[in-house]
Amino acid sequence: MAHDTTKRREALRESLIGLAEAQVRADGLASLRARTLAKEAGCAVGAIYNVFDDMTGLTLAVNGRTFGRLGKHVSDAVAKVADAPPTERLVAMAIAYLEFASANPNLWRALFDVEMSTDRDVPEWYMQELGRLFAIIAQPLSELHPDPEPGEIDLMTRALFSSVHGIVLLGLENRISAVPRERMEGMIEFLLKRATAT
Repeated sequence: MAHDTTKRREALRESLIGLAEAQVRADGLASLRARTLAKEAGCAVGAIYNVFDDMTGLTLAVNGRTFGRLGKHVSDAVAKVADAPPTERLVAMAIAYLEFASANPNLWRALFDVEMSTDRDVPEWYMQELGRLFAIIAQPLSELHPDPEPGEIDLMTRALFSSVHGIVLLGLENRISAVPRERMEGMIEFLLKRATAT
């Protein structure tokens, strides 16, 4: 009996993540509502909170999937240029990041728009997913800087990620301050080549 309950709970969890993912993909994170999800999943609203502590927990689960797909997309792009110089690999992964964000704008935005209370720890698995993405960036940086100061590679990794992220974010905003889409790849390449010049 306990085994059946665990299986039903896991099935509901996977169903809710899938439904939430579809909702975020279509209409953005702000559209996510417990009542709507419960109706689509064929369960009571309270059942959602038997599986997740709150809607933030569900959002983090969706984001975990998105991080996984983003990491794979970037890794696949780097694999295609595995023998290229480090800067070219950094450019390839940054363009892959842009491609993923362009193809999945709402899911991509949800990675950074999730609201976390100050007294809540970010789940370890979530930080591991982000760490995997940063590790992909750090590898070519380590080749460019074989004898870094302590913490220097991590700092460069986060600085370059933030810079590329900013270009992508502004480019996808479609506002007056937006970067034209056709110039985004050139700006990213310019930034990375200048930033990694030795």
